[in-house]
Amino acid sequence: MPRDLHSRDYYSQKRCKKSSFAFYLAVRELLPVWLLEDMRRMEVFHWEESGRVSAYSASEALLYALVHDHRPYGAHLLTADPRAALAAPGDSFGCCRASAPHLAMAVRYNRVAILRGILHTLRGFPAGERRRYLNRTGCARVEGGKTPVHVACELGRAECLALLLAHGSAPDIADSHGNTPLDTLLCRLSHSPPHSNSPQVCLDNLLLFTPVLRFRLQPVLRAEVTPWRVLLGDRTFDWLTGRTPPPLSVTAMQTAIGCISPEKLPEGLRELPVPQRLQPLDTSLCT
Repeated sequence: MPRDLHSRDYYSQKRCKKSSFAFYLAVRELLPVWLLEDMRRMEVFHWEESGRVSAYSASEALLYALVHDHRPYGAHLLTADPRAALAAPGDSFGCCRASAPHLAMAVRYNRVAILRGILHTLRGFPAGERRRYLNRTGCARVEGGKTPVHVACELGRAECLALLLAHGSAPDIADSHGNTPLDTLLCRLSHSPPHSNSPQVCLDNLLLFTPVLRFRLQPVLRAEVTPWRVLLGDRTFDWLTGRTPPPLSVTAMQTAIGCISPEKLPEGLRELPVPQRLQPLDTSLCT
């Protein structure tokens, strides 16, 4: 490669890194939406691993908005061009373009407001496309093939989990290791401090949306009766191990939720006797 061409590439890469960091800082400082969009469209470029210079896409900008909880910017991106905002980001932002990084990122950082906006935006997509997006798994190598529901269970994000389930996310997809969200949540519960409430709330919410129990840890629960019975309580333990049918209250709620068509979720939950633990599904969600 000629020396002058190599120097030009080095200068371009250095300049891209500088402008890219400036955009990152601008989002972190919660600067006005109009200024961020001017920067994204006119001034800011980043250097991709392939050696190509590229402007930030709306999808990549939404990831920054999620990281820094810039709610007005997230709302603008989702409103201005929903499909562009929820499209797969460039190769520099993830190793697997088939995943749904925005949902997983929202859960990981507990960005409930922007997550609610993403889920509301997805309701404008065709039903099949919406289901595929909600239930995409992460990269098998880096993220273990987890869905956003897995991530919510792993981190004990009770409100995020309730939002995902109410908008139609599947509760029982297995990750790359064959673990369903219930497996993930039981592992989290077994390693949580004694008085930690979030995993238990997650478990209650997950079970309401899981009419058929599918999980790998059932033989473990049957073999280690005492610790799991203490952890889960008699009624839940007997149900999960197949000793008794589900509690009548849970069966009634599952039946009622199952009668609501996916297109009417989560608004249809307003008409149900929603328990206190499912308050995230109430009126604030149905907007």
